[in-house]
Amino acid sequence: MNVELLYKPSQTLGRVRLGPGESITAESGAMVGFSEGVHMQTRAGGALGAIGRLFGGESIFRNTFIAGPLGGEVLVAPALRGDLVELEVGRTQWFLRHGAYVAASAGVDIATQGSLRGMFSGAGLFLLTTRGAGSMIVGSFGALEEVHVDGEFTVDTGHIVAWESSLDYTIGKAASGWVASFFSGEGLVCEFRGRGRLFMQSRNPEEYGSTVGALLPAREDS
Repeated sequence: MNVELLYKPSQTLGRVRLGPGESITAESGAMVGFSEGVHMQTRAGGALGAIGRLFGGESIFRNTFIAGPLGGEVLVAPALRGDLVELEVGRTQWFLRHGAYVAASAGVDIATQGSLRGMFSGAGLFLLTTRGAGSMIVGSFGALEEVHVDGEFTVDTGHIVAWESSLDYTIGKAASGWVASFFSGEGLVCEFRGRGRLFMQSRNPEEYGSTVGALLPAREDS
């Protein structure tokens, strides 16, 4: 499998070239198009996995694209206007916020993990986690920024995309007290500790939605 990322960083499109018989599994709605010789299978996981994905902000269904004898290509994109990054899974495993998963090669499994910390981190009650080995495509809202954490690093919860499992994190206040944090407009932050990579997005989808929503005219009851 070969991944080419086009039109970075705000309109990124992923072109995935598959060899004969290779496959890629994508989140429902992530597919933009695919070439002749590629066929799609739609499947739902087991009941528990499907419920976890639903609460994790993902679709119950995922689509697998399988290349024929001559290979083929699949085009994928994030749901929001933003960027993509290809991450290797195997020696390194990842945690993802809801909505960040776009696609992965056949050897990678995207599972859910219940977490009260995840609920307050902006990642949802269920975090997405990786297992297995292969390649994964992750999307963002806005541009992506990679940070190599060696010690401590603090991120606004709405800007988190993915982080290596070698990093631990706790949820904290942006300011010294709850009142100061509330009036600062920053609210909760994730305080990461350890050594590993962290990916942030330059825009916060929740803040964006609130800002745009406030500008829309009030709905009239019919």
